[in-house]
Amino acid sequence: MKTFKRTLLAGALALLSLPVMADAAHPKIGFSIDDLRLERWSRDRDYFVAAAEKLDAKVFVQSADANEQKQISQIENLISRGVDVIVIVPFNATVLTNAVAEAKKAGIKVVSYDRLILNADIDAYISFDNEKVGEMQAGGVLKAAPKGNYFLLGGAPTDNNAKILREGQMKVLQPAIDKGDIKIVGQQWVKEWNPTEALSIVENALTRNNNKIDGIVASNDATAGGAIQALAAQKMAGKVPISGQDADLAAVKRVLDGTQTMTVYKPLKLIASEAAKLSVQLARNEKPTYSSQYDNGNKKVDTILLTPTALTKDNIDLLEKDGFYTKAQIAGQ
Repeated sequence: MKTFKRTLLAGALALLSLPVMADAAHPKIGFSIDDLRLERWSRDRDYFVAAAEKLDAKVFVQSADANEQKQISQIENLISRGVDVIVIVPFNATVLTNAVAEAKKAGIKVVSYDRLILNADIDAYISFDNEKVGEMQAGGVLKAAPKGNYFLLGGAPTDNNAKILREGQMKVLQPAIDKGDIKIVGQQWVKEWNPTEALSIVENALTRNNNKIDGIVASNDATAGGAIQALAAQKMAGKVPISGQDADLAAVKRVLDGTQTMTVYKPLKLIASEAAKLSVQLARNEKPTYSSQYDNGNKKVDTILLTPTALTKDNIDLLEKDGFYTKAQIAGQ
């Protein structure tokens, strides 16, 4: 009799240890975001939640506030909540191997959002074509300043996208370097994409080069904003072409003012909506349609790549047409 009871108890404990099966009709999705203090990610969150709710999913959002340990703890918290899918915008793409393994052990699918998580068993990756973004950035600056001294203002060294952007930038710049048309007089990564650090980096670069910098390839709008502050202090804003990406409202106004040459528009509603759809499909064990695969060091990850758009003064009205901003917002009213 005791043996029978022990067998029953062992069976019950085994059942308790099994992952909770997804509620296909109402899946639960965890959304772990690098830093909601940045305008970009708060917009992604809003679009993602709205799209997921239309698909009858419930979303739990957490912000790591640019802290890798906090993000790991939050992912562990989402695992304990028994979500069906965790969507992650990683702060540090290299430190989530164990957290992802814990999620997978609990039967939870993991999606890497906009930034590729490295060396981990993730299920899917969705992003814009970041190499193409880098090509657009370098091309925009090169068109405005086909000759001269260039400074490369990279993104966060912890963000794999920053490296992909640089690859795209160099695809465009290298032929001009080889011809002797341009010279890279400096390059630096910007921790956490921080505009204050970008300001300091460009101030130092201007000092070292006696203000002889003819183009700055900045990897996003936040770093471009810091660089433009440094240029403005030397009465050089609007005279030195500079790139960006994300179509932040402040950057859009700078493009119209002529202090920023271009930005890259990545329709956030598109990526957020597609990511919500992808997450719900995974929760329901449906097969999403992928367009590519990326090797993240652990496996070839099924990937959905979306197409970005280069924005200058000439086509800035696209943002209004897409409902990204209103005319009043762009005009600053």
